[in-house]
Amino acid sequence: MALRAVPARPILAALALALLVSSVPPAPAFAEGAAAPAAAAPQPPSLTVVSAARREIVSKVVVTGTLTPRETVMVGADVDGLRIESLAVDEGDTVTAGQVLARLATDLVDVDLARADTQIARAAAAITQATALVDEAQSAAVEATSSLQRTRSLNEKGIVGQDILDQRVSAAAAANARLASVRQGVALAEADKASAEAARREFALRRAKAEIKAPTDGLVLARTARLGSVVSTAGGGLFEIARDGLIELDAEVSESALNALETGQSAAVVLASGDAITGRIRLVSPKVDATTRLGRVRIALPASPLLRTGAFGRATVETKRATGIVLPRTAVVTDGLKASVQVVKDGVVETRPVELGISAGDEVEITAGVGEGESVVSLAGTFVRDGDRVTPVAAEPVKTVEAAR
Repeated sequence: MALRAVPARPILAALALALLVSSVPPAPAFAEGAAAPAAAAPQPPSLTVVSAARREIVSKVVVTGTLTPRETVMVGADVDGLRIESLAVDEGDTVTAGQVLARLATDLVDVDLARADTQIARAAAAITQATALVDEAQSAAVEATSSLQRTRSLNEKGIVGQDILDQRVSAAAAANARLASVRQGVALAEADKASAEAARREFALRRAKAEIKAPTDGLVLARTARLGSVVSTAGGGLFEIARDGLIELDAEVSESALNALETGQSAAVVLASGDAITGRIRLVSPKVDATTRLGRVRIALPASPLLRTGAFGRATVETKRATGIVLPRTAVVTDGLKASVQVVKDGVVETRPVELGISAGDEVEITAGVGEGESVVSLAGTFVRDGDRVTPVAAEPVKTVEAAR
């Protein structure tokens, strides 16, 4: 039997199809009814909390002001028209009561004193002369009176006529009148002497006032006196003295912190130079400025060469100190007189009422409601409510609490 020839082209096409099918990867097989994996449960939101720690809290008030004398004494001239001849002190000198500060020229006063002495001498001579006249007039009056009495006796007996009696009466009256006149002359001379003596005392006082003296111990703050200038009682003070050299801080404080300050409280004062000095509150003003809403306190400072009037000073006054549970102010929600915090316990937020103690800057003392070591929401009343679940995240602890108002 003869073999039949097969065409080559169909065979090649079959081989190519076989190779294509063999090169395709098999499709993945899924088990019928297989379920997808379950989704993970969501975590509660993270929330920053602080630990209620027991530590010391200090409440302070910071005041600023100017150094000023406790009491300023103005020293001026008590006389007019005298020239400053010499100056004994300058600004910054310490003086004692009665110390001479300046001397005035006294040449004009010396002339007035000499004139007064002359007037006193003349008045004394006039008194002597008037006294002699009194003695003479008194003798004449006694003689005239005796003569009148004798004449009256003779007249009663008819020995002397009426005309003689009238003459004796007239003579006695004239003698007594002259006596009264010379006595008035003595009084006038004595008055002139007294006036001259008073004038002399005035000139002597002016001379004494030519020495301008310190009325008290103190520190000379200012001197306006100049050599050669003529002083006047209406010209103001020549020297300004801080009495006893005491300088204090005149400071301003907000009205909200004013009630926390009391006389006798210690104050740490820092000067503009950076030097520190300890003072004590001497005076708390009962008045608050209606415009600035600031009150004033006076802090007494010990005498020191570091103090300069007019310089700036800052004082820190410790008002209260306590040891207790301390939390940030942001952790406390206040509603009128009530206060509360949000405590996180076992991941659940719990709102608790609390009682507050000392406040110091951004911190506040909790006297009741929160125990030591409990976690409290650092920013309460904003993101979560009572009963919410959260993931607490601890905040960095605060090491010290010494804040100022």
